[in-house]
Amino acid sequence: MSMTYNENEPKPVSKPFPDIPESVFAQFSMKGKVAIVTGAGAGLGLAAVESLAEAGANIALWYNSNEETIATAKSVAEKYNVKTKAYKIQVQNQDLVNKGVEEVIKDFDGRLDVMIANAGAAKSGGIIEQSIEDWKRQVDINYYGVVYCAKAAGHQFKKQGSGNLIITSSISAHIVNVPIDQPCYNSTKAAVTMLGKCLAREWRDFARVNIVSPGYFKTNLGASDRAESEAYRMSVMGRQGHVKEIKGLFLYLASNASTYVTGSDFIIDGGYTLP
Repeated sequence: MSMTYNENEPKPVSKPFPDIPESVFAQFSMKGKVAIVTGAGAGLGLAAVESLAEAGANIALWYNSNEETIATAKSVAEKYNVKTKAYKIQVQNQDLVNKGVEEVIKDFDGRLDVMIANAGAAKSGGIIEQSIEDWKRQVDINYYGVVYCAKAAGHQFKKQGSGNLIITSSISAHIVNVPIDQPCYNSTKAAVTMLGKCLAREWRDFARVNIVSPGYFKTNLGASDRAESEAYRMSVMGRQGHVKEIKGLFLYLASNASTYVTGSDFIIDGGYTLP
């Protein structure tokens, strides 16, 4: 970025400050906001759902195979007194994603404020061991799934003049040996991290985009038996994360508490990636 000054150029005009509350607690409120969370039935996705629901958001829970998400949506609605609905959407199918976003906007009073693109898939094995079909499936879910969600949500964000995309990436986008022997997963996460940064610039006039890069969390996609000892050894805290420890980050990024944050990549890994 150039920091030179040319006295002959017209003085730049600042955009206005956002109209947000003075109270930091009020800034974290999501009351009246509508959010979509993909991969919402368990793990980090469910943590994101719970964090936004606690703050008052109405939430569309997207899932693929976890049919328990239907009951989860009802439970979240009753517990936090918010509106929820579960949708069975394959994020690797662009037509289904487009229709899903349209349905959510229709079902939730014509708005979409937040899209958390969290769904992901991983398979151990190097490029020689994995089949091309396995490789393509991970690319379709981890990369194109985010692209499709971003594109569909982005149209609505631009129409509204506001919006917020949060991409779940991974610390594997930052160091090549995590997770162990998962080059496809690692490379797709690196791709969506860069995608998020690019979209933050592309959408600068109407939406914010940020990335969450978790380390090992105790979920189905956390450390495998093969990687567990390495996860404990490398983490400064000597353990995996609990899903409740990431809830605050999702809420911060989704809410008005982070209105001056875009294009940022938040590593939350218990110190795993420290030099």
